[in-house]
Amino acid sequence: MPIGSYIAVYFIVWWICLFMVLPFKVRSQIEDGVVVPGTDPGAPTLSRIGPKMLINTGLAAVVTLLLFWALSAPWLQEYFR
Repeated sequence: MPIGSYIAVYFIVWWICLFMVLPFKVRSQIEDGVVVPGTDPGAPTLSRIGPKMLINTGLAAVVTLLLFWALSAPWLQEYFR
């Protein structure tokens, strides 16, 4: 499989994992009791996007490796034949 295919699959898995990781440890302005005028009350007070990106990158790498391992496993290929 060409390297471009690996990169494309990792990119798609990365985005899917990002949508799973984004809601973790998010507190809205209503939950913290501090609503900034002119903003949505449901907006997060502190998004912590940096650590989430790092966690997401590692998670996506693990999921991608597991995906390619499962697709190359002979017993799994035999099962789907």
